[in-house]
Amino acid sequence: MVFNTGTALLDGVVLAVVAKNEEGTYGYKLTQEVRALLDVSESALYPVLRRLQKDGALMTYDEQIGGRNRRYYRITPAGEDLLAKYREAWKAYALKISRIFEIE
Repeated sequence: MVFNTGTALLDGVVLAVVAKNEEGTYGYKLTQEVRALLDVSESALYPVLRRLQKDGALMTYDEQIGGRNRRYYRITPAGEDLLAKYREAWKAYALKISRIFEIE
């Protein structure tokens, strides 16, 4: 069974994956890591990245790798604050859902 992934959850997961590496991560690697966790298409992730960048949660920089340009995403201080809020909200939500699913 697959649960629908809402915008807030997807934003939080993307921020958490980017935050794992201080230097940031590049788009393809990021999409592979997120897709290993959630059933989401690669094409759905790039609009999330653009929105988080527009909102100031992510910044980008480009690096030449093997003659090709690779775009990296790095979390900003505003993104770290947002991620902390997502983590707190997730803890509360997961606790409520876990309590409902528990069998007495």
